[in-house]
Amino acid sequence: MNQYETVFILTPVLSEDQMKEAVEKFKDILTSDGAEILYEENWGMRKLAYAIDKKSSGFYVEFGYKAQPTLIKKLETAFRRDERVLRYLTVKMEKYAAAYAAKRQSLKANKED
Repeated sequence: MNQYETVFILTPVLSEDQMKEAVEKFKDILTSDGAEILYEENWGMRKLAYAIDKKSSGFYVEFGYKAQPTLIKKLETAFRRDERVLRYLTVKMEKYAAAYAAKRQSLKANKED
């Protein structure tokens, strides 16, 4: 299994519950096919660098997970079909990037304690 990181932007017109529902939908797609979610970060509402569909802000969410390469195509198809998603990006992480992400998550967890 490879390690991936996906960031996606949801439209800003969603309520908090609708946003959480959309995030859960994508998390369920990953877990139903055997992916192991390592971390999830909700970056909240942020201003976009340029307008997308006449919207200047959006909800940013990041997932880090281990999955089979075939699952990425299924996940990105779900992103394309969902009108709540403005943009998405999935990156396969090499071993050094994966180690850095793990270190960053452990530091963040220690800071929250």
